[in-house]
Amino acid sequence: MRFWPQADKRPKEVLKEFGMDNIKLTGMEFFGYHGALAEENKLGQRFLVDLELYLDLHQAGAGDDLSASINYAQAYEVVKAVVEGPAFKTIEAVAEAAAQKLKNSYPLLQGLKITVHKPGAPIAGIFHDVSVTLER
Repeated sequence: MRFWPQADKRPKEVLKEFGMDNIKLTGMEFFGYHGALAEENKLGQRFLVDLELYLDLHQAGAGDDLSASINYAQAYEVVKAVVEGPAFKTIEAVAEAAAQKLKNSYPLLQGLKITVHKPGAPIAGIFHDVSVTLER
C-alpha cells in the first residue's frame, strides 16, 4: 500500500508491522454509462465499488469525535457522483477519478484502495466479474 508521505507521521516500520486503521465501504452499487462500446454508453449498466480509506482513527475512537474521522456517508456520495457522472471509457479511469476526488476531499486521508467491478462487461464468455483495483 502506498501512502502520501506528508500525511503519514508514523514510521513506515510500524505501518508495515501493524497495518493502518481503515474505513471500508463494500458492495456500493451504482448505475453508470462507462465503457468503450457505444451500447454501454447508451444503455448503461451496474457497477459495484469497494473502498478502503486509510487514516489514523485513534482520536476519533478515543474521543468519539467524527471530526477526527471521515464521514462514510459523505465518502459514499463522492464515489456515487463519479460513477453516476460523466462516462469514461475504462473502469480504470472511473477508479482513478474517484480516488483523486476522495484524496482532494479529505485531508485526513493517508491512503486508499478502490475496486470498481463491472459484472456486465461485454465479454463473449462465462465469467463472474471484471474489476480494477487501485491503491493510492
